[in-house]
Amino acid sequence: MHLACKLSILVCAATAASTHAQQLVRIGHAGPVSGPHAHLGKDNENAARMAIDELNARGFTIAGQKVKLQLLAEDDGSDPGQGKAVAQKLVDARVNGIIGHLNAGTTVPASKIYHDAGLVQISPATTATQYTRQKFPGAFRVVANDAKLGSALASYAVETLKAKKIAIIDDRTTHGQGVAAHFARSLKGPGVRIVAKEFTSASATDHTAILMAIRASKPDLVFFGGTDSVAGPMLRQIKALGIEATFMGGDGICTAALGHLAGQALGEGKVVCAEAGGVEGLQEQSMADFRARFKRKTGAEVQLYAPYAYDSVMVMATAMRNAKSAEPAKYLPELKKIRYAGVTGIIEFDPSGDILKGALTLFTYQGGKRTRIGVM
Repeated sequence: MHLACKLSILVCAATAASTHAQQLVRIGHAGPVSGPHAHLGKDNENAARMAIDELNARGFTIAGQKVKLQLLAEDDGSDPGQGKAVAQKLVDARVNGIIGHLNAGTTVPASKIYHDAGLVQISPATTATQYTRQKFPGAFRVVANDAKLGSALASYAVETLKAKKIAIIDDRTTHGQGVAAHFARSLKGPGVRIVAKEFTSASATDHTAILMAIRASKPDLVFFGGTDSVAGPMLRQIKALGIEATFMGGDGICTAALGHLAGQALGEGKVVCAEAGGVEGLQEQSMADFRARFKRKTGAEVQLYAPYAYDSVMVMATAMRNAKSAEPAKYLPELKKIRYAGVTGIIEFDPSGDILKGALTLFTYQGGKRTRIGVM
């Protein structure tokens, strides 16, 4: 064969290979799919995968070229060390963006690794104020932060529940301590006082000692900064000890699984919690449609933040399409100015990467099931 022909074949083959490589866009997802928070991490992973599948089915394009989106999912086990290892693994895999993590304790240390690699990260669940206060330009979240969550719950505790004597417990995690601290700082009103402050751990199952100390102070309300896996057993022990107080917490306890974890100790209207997000009015139908699609695809009910993980993928993909590029440096400016109508409402970000006008939804539990009180 003539040398020019051979060179032409090689050039064409190289061009074809390059084109093929450009057709694959990898999005990383990191969250716990093992350990006590596995049900929440899998919830988010399933939703991210659902978004990827829907975009591929629609024939998603960037700069007029059809691309295939691929989800690379990693288990951080809710452990900071494992979270950093997973973050580096996703960086090494040359993903085009990150959805995750779930817990503040993994999100915050991992975010430095993503920042150093020039990656964009959207957290669908992390509420810790520390995450966006680091001023990393590629760090975003689609839920309200702990400052808003804590202050809203404090206002409801004092103004609506008329609580005066309040006990506070946290699980020593970044999220648990953060939301408890914001709640405590926001407690204001005549006669309102904190009568006890205790802490446990994210893996503890026996809370008898701290609950005995709290019982002696006769609180009207017990606030817990932590997750459902700890709150469930705690509620059982509160009931066993005869503590007659409203139990309140943030988004970590505000799950469909809490009813199963607490059993009869859940009571009727005795638990109040807030989810960092929420829709009302016409948007409720969009959320209902999402939940139905999610159930059909996964066979499971939404646990907590699946809609936010789904919207996170959609927002990232939209920024890529608008920028005509999947390179983080090129689509980051589009993400900063985006205004996207998602299943969780309008998503746009402030200069720090926090969601603008982030809503909160208050819930209680009736008949073992989460029941909405209202959107704030």
